[in-house]
Amino acid sequence: MTADTATTPRRPDGRWITRWDPEDAEFWAATGRRTANRNLWASIAAEHLGFSVWTIWSVLTLFMTPETGFAFTPGQKFLLVSMVTLIGAILRVPYTLAVPLIGGRNWTVISVAVLLVPTGLAVYLMQHPETPFPVFLLLAATAGLGGGNFSSSMSNINFFFPERSKGWALGLNAGGGNIGVPVVQLLGLGVIAVLGVGSGHLLAALYIPLLLAACVLAWRRMDNLAGARTDVAAQLAAVRDRHTWIMSFLYIGTFGSFIGYSFAFGLLLQNQFDRTPLEAAAVTFIGPLLGSLVRPYGGRLADRFGGALVTVWTFAGLVAGSALIIAASGIGSLTLFTAGFIALFLLTGVGNGSTYKMIPAIYAAKAEDLVAAGTPRETATADMRRLAGALLGLVGAVGALGGVGINLVFRQSFESFGAATPAYAAFLVFYVVCIAVTYAVYLRRPVGTPTSATAA
Repeated sequence: MTADTATTPRRPDGRWITRWDPEDAEFWAATGRRTANRNLWASIAAEHLGFSVWTIWSVLTLFMTPETGFAFTPGQKFLLVSMVTLIGAILRVPYTLAVPLIGGRNWTVISVAVLLVPTGLAVYLMQHPETPFPVFLLLAATAGLGGGNFSSSMSNINFFFPERSKGWALGLNAGGGNIGVPVVQLLGLGVIAVLGVGSGHLLAALYIPLLLAACVLAWRRMDNLAGARTDVAAQLAAVRDRHTWIMSFLYIGTFGSFIGYSFAFGLLLQNQFDRTPLEAAAVTFIGPLLGSLVRPYGGRLADRFGGALVTVWTFAGLVAGSALIIAASGIGSLTLFTAGFIALFLLTGVGNGSTYKMIPAIYAAKAEDLVAAGTPRETATADMRRLAGALLGLVGAVGALGGVGINLVFRQSFESFGAATPAYAAFLVFYVVCIAVTYAVYLRRPVGTPTSATAA
């Protein structure tokens, strides 16, 4: 290694770093850590705004009342937030591939700048309630662009940090992004309380200068890594691996529930308990905030007790929470209903951490299986680490589709039964299935089972 490599990363025009070796202790201590952290904090700011824009319609629907000129049904509102969630989930895959193609700094600037489009459209649409619903739906769905930022941001930061520090860095990056959900809901509460229910367009307008500031921050503080490459072979191998789809299914139950309930909670308070926009907004931010804050503790519990065990107990708690919400709906208790939903948010936060922690554990165990079969340890570990990295991106994309499912189920429940109780019952059954799958694949120990099936 040359002295130049060990001391200063090279940045040609366009802020491309051509030499980057975070695993080298001398390089990391000299300049690597400082450069990586500088990129991390700018990335967190961009991803935070991405989550806020992605979920802004969960707040703006609270402003869409007959008093403000909107005549959309509950089913139409749930369809609206479902479409936004769907676009965000789909975009997670191509957003991951964009970072190695054009650079993390360049893509961060672009991905933040394009959020000015859905934000500007939201300002317009909230002042034109006469817009036909199909047109409204099409234009509002562009807010899904913010949902893709998570994957590109995580992929970019993953390249900057050494293996020993990735857990902390990625956890901080993910948590900072997730908190964008309760922040936009808190800002919505402030707008309603201070300016009234007719001022929804001002909430969207508030994000325009913030997005511009994030563009400038990313342009000035971030870097592109010339050595960042997309591992297509690992992604194809992950698609063929059964653990990809099993863990995606479980992540639908945890993160899908988190993002789905984040979109739906305010609408449920309005339609089920006749809460005013101000009353609904005063409560909706609590659950997503707590769910975001406890996510790291889900990973910590998984470190101590095992990811699969924590995940099973999380889904058991989601079953109990769903049962409490069904009972609260039956007796019309707003207090029990709110408590049940806050419990669901807390549990999904824990589950998000524990399920993501299961993935490296599964592939570490598979590496041990390969070593036992005669594969050199270094080769087995490197191959399984590549698969685990590819799996993280795919699971995040598929898991986000759970938010689409939740809001579509709520829509159908209101359309068919005029109430949300059948939807809660469906979710309860789904969580029971998640318990069965987690136990059967990752906890049960039949004779002769490879270690990878139980290591999580």
